[in-house]
Amino acid sequence: MSESAIAIAHEAVRLTPSDPEAHRAKAIVFRGLRMYQNAKDELEIAVSLRPRDDYLWLELGELRDELNDPNGASSAFDNAVMSGPYYAHTRWQRANLRLRMGRYDEAFPELRDAASSNRAYLPTLIDLAWSLSKQDVKATEQLAGIESIESRISFARLLARQGKAREALEQYALIKRNVSPQIKRELVDSLISTFNYTEAFQIWSDAAGPVAQVYDGGFEGQIKFGETGFGWHVVRQPQIEVSQDAAEKESGGKSLRIMFTGDSPPTLASIAQTIVVKPDQRYRVSWAVQSKEIVSGGSPLLSLEDPRSRARIVSANLQLESGIWHKQSVEFSAPPGCHAVLLKVARNECSTAP
Repeated sequence: MSESAIAIAHEAVRLTPSDPEAHRAKAIVFRGLRMYQNAKDELEIAVSLRPRDDYLWLELGELRDELNDPNGASSAFDNAVMSGPYYAHTRWQRANLRLRMGRYDEAFPELRDAASSNRAYLPTLIDLAWSLSKQDVKATEQLAGIESIESRISFARLLARQGKAREALEQYALIKRNVSPQIKRELVDSLISTFNYTEAFQIWSDAAGPVAQVYDGGFEGQIKFGETGFGWHVVRQPQIEVSQDAAEKESGGKSLRIMFTGDSPPTLASIAQTIVVKPDQRYRVSWAVQSKEIVSGGSPLLSLEDPRSRARIVSANLQLESGIWHKQSVEFSAPPGCHAVLLKVARNECSTAP
């Protein structure tokens, strides 16, 4: 198969020796067979036939780089930039070579220039600066030229993914009026996944500081499946139906109805919410519950746990008496180092079959 491909490419060059595309096609065959020296030779012929083609020069530069010829690669990339002086991709390729050669003072200005022309390069530029600066926030900001709204958004996203919560919050504060709901949600999710609940809540709520309280404790707002952040999380389960009820309520205009219709997993929460707290502080959670015709070997319970360790802090079985609202509460102390608790309603393990 390889001999056949080479023979076909060779014949194409024999028939049209002045066609740069024939030599380029032959170079592609050689490169696919890892015959890099032969591929380089064919590309050198191709660029001699069409010296103003920036893509041919880029391909030649890449081959020379693969052959450990950085000076030859640099010369090819220089020609690519001269052939396409206003193109971002030519400057980006040359700057990456300079970066690998340790010529940082030349590389980063050109990388910034290319990224300003083509914003698709911006996240990669910031990643490069972050890596080469050994995750130094100030150095990354200088190397990547973090000044525009777009660059600050990309930088905030990287910082949130890296768990640099304070710095991500600082970047967000500078551009929050320009942040889309999708990016805001991404920042919150990244900070939660790195256990930075306080800063995540500040972005989610746009509040100056966290407030240790249940958000929408009366279930008056819209309850949505798949919600992230610090609102109510409702998971779709075939054996549990969760909905708002305007007819039955202890106070306000609505209550939340949880209907168990089968054997649901006891460890899976029907509804849950992450609440920001302060370590070693004492708190109370109060609620009212009413039941109707529950027959179950595993009664419902409300629990609070550390979302990082998943260790249960406190729990209480829900008082079940059909048709009567019962007011209940639990008190707890947030464990040392705990900055959030997960409140959820689930079922106890079944002790007997219903």
